[in-house]
Amino acid sequence: MAGVSSCMKYSMFIFNFLFWVCGSIILGVSIWIRVSKDAQQVNVCNSSLFAGVDLLIAVGSIIMVLGFLGCCGAIKESRCMLLLFFIGLLLILILQVTGGILGAVYRSQLETSLNKTLLASVNSLQSSTEESKVFQEKFQKFERMNQCCGLLNGPADWGKNFNTPLGGNQICDCELKNPSADLCTSFQGRYIYKTPCGDVIIEYLKHHLLIIMGIAFGLAIIEILGLGFSMSLYCQIQRK
Repeated sequence: MAGVSSCMKYSMFIFNFLFWVCGSIILGVSIWIRVSKDAQQVNVCNSSLFAGVDLLIAVGSIIMVLGFLGCCGAIKESRCMLLLFFIGLLLILILQVTGGILGAVYRSQLETSLNKTLLASVNSLQSSTEESKVFQEKFQKFERMNQCCGLLNGPADWGKNFNTPLGGNQICDCELKNPSADLCTSFQGRYIYKTPCGDVIIEYLKHHLLIIMGIAFGLAIIEILGLGFSMSLYCQIQRK
């Protein structure tokens, strides 16, 4: 193994094993977010809200494949595998940086799009069609579970349907025995939940966005180290 540093070779292997583990964690966390009970409730309003999570599932799978290539390339001293690893890792890093820049630049447009989505859902709450009633029943379960009412403007979002019971339950009815003023309020002679569900949904998305951003930032540092390791080992093998 003249010309190839044993330390570099096994450091590359350990690094890529950890990289593979990172990919597994990203894949696992993304799937957990996607199928979690809270996610399914938020998904009632719009199924497109989790496109970013679906993207992370794909990224986690790709990282696992790249980690495998890096491990094999290091142990077998395969220039082809190391080069594929380097190119794949570089492309992912470029996509991450591009996605972060686009997310920052178009943040206001994303918020506007979310508000439009919530507004369209408000129209469904006020509708009387059979399709809307299915949505209303699902959304009422979301309200009861998260102790919220309406989407943007509280009970006003339900319009004339506010006093129409669904599934034997009053809409937005505060079911607590001793409700606090912060949680429930009086409206049309009965106690209802005070917080609009739109606030709950936005808070949920912000919380998980922080998780995603933290993973992406940590991953970017690992990727830069991986690029350096792989190219250094590639050059050593070439000189052997």
